[in-house]
Amino acid sequence: AAGESEFSEVGLDSDNSSGEFSEANQRVTGVVHVDTSKSNGIGKVGERPPQGNGVRKRRTSLPAPMFTRSDFSVWSILKKCIGLELSRITMPIVFNEPLSFLQRITEYMEHVDLVHRASRQPQPLERMQSVAAFAVSAVASQWERTGKPFNPLLGETYELIREDLGFRFISEQVSHHPPISAFYSEGLRQDFLFHGSIYPKLKFWGKSVEAEPRGTITLELLKHKEAYTWTNPTCCVHNVIIGKLWIEQYGTVEILNHRTGDKCILHFKPCGLFGKELHKVEGHIQDKNKKKLFMIYGKWTECLWGIDPVAYEAFRKQERRGDPPRKAKSDADPEKADGDGADTVPGAQETVQVIPGSKLLWRVNARPPNSAQMYNFTSFTVSLNELETGMEQTLAPTDCRLRPDIRGMENGNMDLASQEKERLEEKQRQARRDRAREEAEWQTRWFHRGINPHTGTPDWLYTGGYFERDFSGCPDIY
Repeated sequence: AAGESEFSEVGLDSDNSSGEFSEANQRVTGVVHVDTSKSNGIGKVGERPPQGNGVRKRRTSLPAPMFTRSDFSVWSILKKCIGLELSRITMPIVFNEPLSFLQRITEYMEHVDLVHRASRQPQPLERMQSVAAFAVSAVASQWERTGKPFNPLLGETYELIREDLGFRFISEQVSHHPPISAFYSEGLRQDFLFHGSIYPKLKFWGKSVEAEPRGTITLELLKHKEAYTWTNPTCCVHNVIIGKLWIEQYGTVEILNHRTGDKCILHFKPCGLFGKELHKVEGHIQDKNKKKLFMIYGKWTECLWGIDPVAYEAFRKQERRGDPPRKAKSDADPEKADGDGADTVPGAQETVQVIPGSKLLWRVNARPPNSAQMYNFTSFTVSLNELETGMEQTLAPTDCRLRPDIRGMENGNMDLASQEKERLEEKQRQARRDRAREEAEWQTRWFHRGINPHTGTPDWLYTGGYFERDFSGCPDIY
């Protein structure tokens, strides 16, 4: 087993977590203050202008553009893996993106304003609308992200404090086989806790790689004493062997409000023939008696709208009485999709048709103009691996920003990145052999196994104490 779950092409490698909100953590302590007036220490590209009026300037581009993958064949590696779980396949580094999977999980927080909004809503129905929008927004950054994140090393961590967005976040790789990542986030105004356990099962199906999500995501709105739980949809990357890579999400996501019994049921539609359903999300909020209270529709790549069920049904009835729906145009011959070639890339359909009287629940942030040269990162994502002057003194020594292979790739030095990746994996294997010889068990640092208090199922709970910054017992993993 040379690598870890190396094939997380979909960015759903292994995310696991949970959280407790201890008394010690209610004080927002240990906030990192770093000097951002200097260069980011990784070259002129992406250097930020000086800080002005106390506003942090984050970088807007990566130090080096991404490498082309066109000269590499995945088929030589994957042809023996059809139908198998891809937890132990080592992929060439060129198929990666310069982020750890722990950083990929942190992208859930890009639209954290929806959580703050939910907390401010007086009515449970309005709160569920915002929570549903947050759950959909969490997968939006995966659109066109066909590079796989680096698999976290056992004991690796990632922290993010965004005072401007009102949260702090900590994650830890708590298991290697199976790969499990635990995360915990809290609002700086004590308005929410967000935690979860993600350890997707990855399978290769000839032309595509599918990530079936495992693990529960929990959002607690503290003021309302409400907890919501859900599991992410299945993500699939098509054409990993030949043709243009493209991504779809499908499956049903159920969000339960454990206090009221309200439930939001969201159907992420599979692409369908001619790609007519690509990216579509449709669903509704119902009360504990299954009465529909609110309809939701949109696309996980664009926006989400909601409307009263009566108005929704009236519109659909009128639509059925009117002209037959126009057929979606397709440039590709559908028969080709079943052959040995690439899966047809669905053409971009017209954007969401808004039903009169709908209210906008969420709209995706525009990506930076140079996103295509930066692994299709969002502006939020571009800043995740930034290592500012003086940060090394405050970060845990296990933080992903300090990983030399990811840093090498980000800086465009693929040979160094590849060598460092092999070195780190061998170091991890040696540590495992040493523990086996001494009959010592791996001890997680910031999370522990427990029971999710809302679902009653096994979970990883935040032990607390990370932001007090006593890193004396951290493992040497780099």
